Amino acid sequence: MPRDLTETVTVPRALGADPLSVWPASARPAPGGDVAVGGVSLAEAADRFGTPLYVLDEAEVRARCRGYLAAFPDADVVYAAKAFLCRAVARWVREEGLGLDVCSAGELELAVTSGFPAERIVLHGNAKTPEDLRAAVRLGVGRIVIDSPAEIARIATLVRPGDRQAVMLRVVPGVVAGGHQSVRTGGEGQKFGLSLTDGSAQHAVDRVLGQPGLELVGLHCHIGSQIATVKPYLAAVRRLVGLLARIRDQHGVALPQLDIGGGHAVAYRPGEPALDVPTLAARVRAELADGCAGNGLPVPRLTVEPGRAVIGPAGVALYRVLSIKHGGGRTMVAVDGGMGDNPRPALYGVRYAPLLVGRASTARPVPVDVVGRYCEAGDILAEDVALPEDLRPGDLLAVPVAGAYHLSMAAAYNMVGRPPVVGVADGTARLLVRRESLADLSLRDVG
Repeated sequence: MPRDLTETVTVPRALGADPLSVWPASARPAPGGDVAVGGVSLAEAADRFGTPLYVLDEAEVRARCRGYLAAFPDADVVYAAKAFLCRAVARWVREEGLGLDVCSAGELELAVTSGFPAERIVLHGNAKTPEDLRAAVRLGVGRIVIDSPAEIARIATLVRPGDRQAVMLRVVPGVVAGGHQSVRTGGEGQKFGLSLTDGSAQHAVDRVLGQPGLELVGLHCHIGSQIATVKPYLAAVRRLVGLLARIRDQHGVALPQLDIGGGHAVAYRPGEPALDVPTLAARVRAELADGCAGNGLPVPRLTVEPGRAVIGPAGVALYRVLSIKHGGGRTMVAVDGGMGDNPRPALYGVRYAPLLVGRASTARPVPVDVVGRYCEAGDILAEDVALPEDLRPGDLLAVPVAGAYHLSMAAAYNMVGRPPVVGVADGTARLLVRRESLADLSLRDVG
């Protein structure tokens, strides 16, 4: 989307490509070095709600939901709630026609009490607790993804006589993909799913089909996260179609659904690659149709589970600069947040492109490390990034692509409460999740 750059507006400085290219489409430079998202000044939002602060662009979330539905018109698009979930996000994705993928009774209860239809919800997870399974069966989720042999009997005992619970089997297709070793979930030797190689998946099929209270509706896989190319998905589809054919040959059952998960990459910094969703959709559909035709199978209904690609680029995190240190040949800019609200740099070594917002600067960009306030040497939000040389305490830094896996993995380390979330749309900012207070933390300590 073209951006309105006028002579009266100073664009925040950064090296390389358009610094706003990875921001929400609504992001616009504003006078005085500010940036507006959803028609809301980030500097004003920081003053009103305090920092750290997460700003979520409702229009961006909705547009990305619609983009997936347009790319996959004959499929089920299911939002992966683990990326970030609150009541407002559940409402947005429900209203846009997506389903919801949850991993716990907590996510499930929040969704259902927010008005999300249980039949449009998928539950998965490698180690579901008895509470998770009881809640899923009690509330009537559309599908439960079985991840281990032990879950087969556990789910079956929860189903009332005469009822049937739709289930899928999570299969390990032996396809390794993803932006970091910790998020590559399609290969052997990790905790998720049932292996094709050692026969675990085929054995689980036999057991599920023998349970009258379970209805095996399809196969599921999730090969990893932050995947920027289509090829790994095609390889996974080929292997799962092969298993579908074997199930048909051995049991006379043609499973009607195939879930290929999510993991679609987004660009965190200008110039980085992102997965082309329309290309993914076209090539996966073609691969699935060809594979099924070659095996004499009906084409199953496809399910995809985007999470990061829906919510990630819609979020912007705001921090205040607290101090600046020079030493050891490095400049360290300390801010009032860090790994407590965004553990991803420490976990995965991810890179961001923070910008100075709220004041104009003509100073030259210099390399700095943006570090957090928490008592860990690894609390580095952004390493070796270009920011103006005249940066000073009190300045406001904005980190784009902050919607996914920041607050969903946040913690109250050092007894610092988690930041609030503000939704912006049409020039209005609305508090969605309030800041976690010391009183909130103290209430849990009953000793």
